[in-house]
Amino acid sequence: MRIPSNAHVAIVDGKNFTVMRNGGAPLEPKLDRAEQPDLSATNYSAGVRHQDNIGREKGTSTQLDELAHAAAVSEWLNSQCVSGDIADLLVIADPKTLGEMRHHYHSELEKRLVGEIAKTMTGQPTDKIEQAIASA
Repeated sequence: MRIPSNAHVAIVDGKNFTVMRNGGAPLEPKLDRAEQPDLSATNYSAGVRHQDNIGREKGTSTQLDELAHAAAVSEWLNSQCVSGDIADLLVIADPKTLGEMRHHYHSELEKRLVGEIAKTMTGQPTDKIEQAIASA
């Protein structure tokens, strides 16, 4: 995958969120850690979509917490894109988190989105993340 120089890379799962920047060439990403934003997961709107018999029987608090985290990440990324702090964005997230994040994307974020990778990469070494981007 081609990723512009200085593009932000959001690496997300149901509990973790890291933002890195591409300091390398578009076809040879070299990621540097930018920040690990502190988020408050307060948007539990996904719970409306996930009310089913199995969820009520087994309890969905963990799932709702993960989905609320995905919403919080999207809201943070939206604010950064709207303010102009993020010009280009690549999102790497596990499929469930990525699906929830898409429900919350602002149109400005969508304009700046250079790609998405539906894969769990949180906790992986930087070189593995760079390989996943290069091979996507």
